Amino acid sequence: MSSEQQTSLQEKQFMHKIKAEEKIEPKDWMPEKYRKNLIRQISQHAHSEVIGMQPEGNFLTRAPSLRRKAILLSKIQDEAGHGLYLYSAAETLGISRDEMIEALQSGRAKYASIFNYPALTWADMGAIGWLVDGAAIVNQVSLQRTSYGPYARGMIRICKEESFHQRQGYDIMLTLVNGSPEQKAMAQDSLNRFYWPALMMFGPHDSESAHSAKSMEWKIKRETNDDLRQKFIDQTASQIEFLGLEHPDKELKWNEERGHYDSGEIDWDEFHNVIAGNGHCNRQRLEHHIKAHEEGAWVREALVAYNAKKQAKQTEAA
Repeated sequence: MSSEQQTSLQEKQFMHKIKAEEKIEPKDWMPEKYRKNLIRQISQHAHSEVIGMQPEGNFLTRAPSLRRKAILLSKIQDEAGHGLYLYSAAETLGISRDEMIEALQSGRAKYASIFNYPALTWADMGAIGWLVDGAAIVNQVSLQRTSYGPYARGMIRICKEESFHQRQGYDIMLTLVNGSPEQKAMAQDSLNRFYWPALMMFGPHDSESAHSAKSMEWKIKRETNDDLRQKFIDQTASQIEFLGLEHPDKELKWNEERGHYDSGEIDWDEFHNVIAGNGHCNRQRLEHHIKAHEEGAWVREALVAYNAKKQAKQTEAA
């Protein structure tokens, strides 16, 4: 059998497993494009979790109560854990943690565009938990069924924790809208600023997405960008109404025939501008990450030295 015939047979076996809803595991044969597509998606997801800690970490000392501070600290700790799970899942595909970090810091790898917007008030902690993590849940629930085993299994715990994040964010907004007129205005302002960027988190329209079609064929993604965005629009509309806030989308209207809300058009120029590195906080977020990474180098070096010393002692004892 020639190498071409062998590859063709492996591709057929691979697609048979995909169609049979069997998980692809690290030691299984996989097309190189499948592997690269997974590395791109999983590492981007991991980068988003880690960069997303920054705006919240900035509010730890400004939380309005000890209870709120403890909840926010727990949430930030969860996000760090999510980054760890995801980097570990990506490493099973043959890429190192150092390679992924270098790609992020050099600008070659992307992270969720939402984290390039500034968090200006305490209400933004509510909007981020409610809208940003809410959008993440809509996207990530289907990823529990993604075709790559380590990614799917990691998403089970991540989704459980993201549900807590979404509820704590909504609780902040609910408290604010039932407070003083100034607090309700703060909640409205935060909703206005984060609603549209949250919709952008689902990515461009499917017809304009470079990876969506192939990801759907390989069942890396289980639902399209536009379908996921529609779910988020539908569920958020009633939540905004319950809060007694004005919806930022003035064109939002229930479509009885479709059974969904019709909505206004996203400012895609803004989306592409932020992705290109020209958002409010692109430079600030990356500079902070690079600084923290460099300052933590001694911890990583000490850990490597300790493990080497421990291994040497075990070898000597053996």
